[in-house]
Amino acid sequence: MTEWKDKARKSTEKIAPFGADLDLSAYNRKVREWEKTPLSNLSDDLKKKALLTGISSNEELRCGSYFQLDHSVVFAGVKKQFEGKVEIMSTKEAMQQYDWVKNYWWNAVPVDSDKYTAEAELQWDNGYFIRILPNQKVTFPLQACLFLSQEGISQNVHNLIIVEEGSDVQIITGCTSSARRALHIGVSEFYVKKNARLTFTMIHRWMPEIDVRPRAVAIVEDNATFTSNYICLNPVRSLQLYPTAKCIGNNSSASLNSIILGAGEAEIDVGGRVLLKGTNSSGYVVSRCVAKERSKIHARGQIIGEGEATKAHIDCRGLIVSEGAEIHAIPVLDGITKDCELSHEAAVGKIKEEELWYLRSRGLREEDATSLIIKGYLNPGIFGLPGDLEKEIKRVVDVTVEETM
Repeated sequence: MTEWKDKARKSTEKIAPFGADLDLSAYNRKVREWEKTPLSNLSDDLKKKALLTGISSNEELRCGSYFQLDHSVVFAGVKKQFEGKVEIMSTKEAMQQYDWVKNYWWNAVPVDSDKYTAEAELQWDNGYFIRILPNQKVTFPLQACLFLSQEGISQNVHNLIIVEEGSDVQIITGCTSSARRALHIGVSEFYVKKNARLTFTMIHRWMPEIDVRPRAVAIVEDNATFTSNYICLNPVRSLQLYPTAKCIGNNSSASLNSIILGAGEAEIDVGGRVLLKGTNSSGYVVSRCVAKERSKIHARGQIIGEGEATKAHIDCRGLIVSEGAEIHAIPVLDGITKDCELSHEAAVGKIKEEELWYLRSRGLREEDATSLIIKGYLNPGIFGLPGDLEKEIKRVVDVTVEETM
């Protein structure tokens, strides 16, 4: 642990290669301590905001939950029927309970990646530990919420997700705020073991002056599948994330999908990177971006084909709906072996006049017609989620688009 801190201290000024650079000293570290409580006892405002990120306070159709308010873990638990199959607790508790956790800690994400990973080590504010025990097919999703309530603070979480061999699970994470100005740094390390499957859906719903810096890497073993779905549809001051999936196992697969709506003066830099090392491994990076007002979006995608018989595709599409908005699509294909098949498709454009005309001829106002087109463009159907979960996420998307537009 001393080694991690030494590396972190040497990286406190290391600027990230992408996204706006932030002055971390501008954020407050003094926060209120919140008491533990059942999710049903949270305030109505907290429950409402959490629900708009897919987090259910009554835990209906959920197998377990984690809720962190600023730096405090207010709830972590598993429903009785899933005990012995699923573990959920804070990462600080997991580090104390299991000596082996340190073997995973900063193993996927290097602690010295940049100033934000360094800050997450030096000023560590919990985060969730989720472990699915071997050969468990978890029928209901787990949920985790990271909430910012206090003005001007930084929340630096380090999450650890381990899906043991032969298991299958869906995880929904919602990150949101009542604070208007704050910083969220979220380090997430995923380990998807042999023959396992993880579908991870993250919904961000921030206030206009929030800065967000997630850092995530997944290690995907033999015959394992990792799917990451990211949604951010509310105004944000700046957002930069570039999750990486390392398909080290034979026949492994990773899909990194994102749906982004930029508004106001937002600076958004998002993407996904898939490294294909295992024989017959495959990857997909899919993004749908809409830029309005004066927002600027950089949509990145990178595929690196190193292993034999690897296949991957990048699909990046953007829609500009306002003068002054910008979208920059940046697909990158790196073939390092002759036995790889990598492809990409990128397109940036505007709403077609004939689509608007058709909807207006049916009696819709221009604003309503535009909103309807954008809802269709940002349809989470591209994620390939199970039916009930897709309906739930679509409801969140539709409500948010209506508010934002």
